[in-house]
Amino acid sequence: MNWHSPRMQAVNQGIALALIVAFVTTLKINVGLPPTIIVGSSALIGFVCWRRTNLRWAINPLKTSILFLLTTTALHIHMYEEHVHLFGPAMSRLFGIAFPDDRFLQIFVFSLPAIYYVTTIGLLHGIPLAGFIAWFIFIGPGIAEFTHFVFPLIAPALEPGNPAPLTAVINGTTIMGMENHHFAVTGKYYFPGLYTAILPMIPGCYSVWWLMKNRPTASKETAAVVTQFQSTCVGGELRN
Repeated sequence: MNWHSPRMQAVNQGIALALIVAFVTTLKINVGLPPTIIVGSSALIGFVCWRRTNLRWAINPLKTSILFLLTTTALHIHMYEEHVHLFGPAMSRLFGIAFPDDRFLQIFVFSLPAIYYVTTIGLLHGIPLAGFIAWFIFIGPGIAEFTHFVFPLIAPALEPGNPAPLTAVINGTTIMGMENHHFAVTGKYYFPGLYTAILPMIPGCYSVWWLMKNRPTASKETAAVVTQFQSTCVGGELRN
């Protein structure tokens, strides 16, 4: 199957857009608007970059897979720090959203990794949709993690002047352990995940640079088509 034919490109783009809508809707319902904006923006930027790169032609599937696995591995290390220091409840206090730690674990630690494993298989086989998911990770955890360095500078939506942890009911969900990480109140420049945020950013940013540098050009695509055509002809002659 030619995964990169015009028809298959259109099909893969349609599926990618449907995934963006489904994921953004799920986050909006289960987490809240601010994280949805961050994640949704990453997905849309990744979609645009994907269309300019490995949607049209697979770019070194093995290296792309390795970079993807390095980024997701670093992301898991980063999420461990987020879990230990209660990233979800900290976001709940910061933005007034219902994001308990168990929901953070269910979505980001247990559910999404299953998609990462399948994505790696897709990247190795040059399936375009896998390239979109990889781009989403490269842009999201790869670049958008810089927001961790901004969060300590934002006053919390809930009791901004109170340095003590809070327990409150938000949208019908009880959120415990909501720390105040506002630098102006605590005097400590920290937010859950800040220390390890740089880890997924390193392979993520490199991946963005490398994929854009090696994106398909007219000459590369023509050469690839010719090579594929020659291989088909040779294979046909051998069979005859």
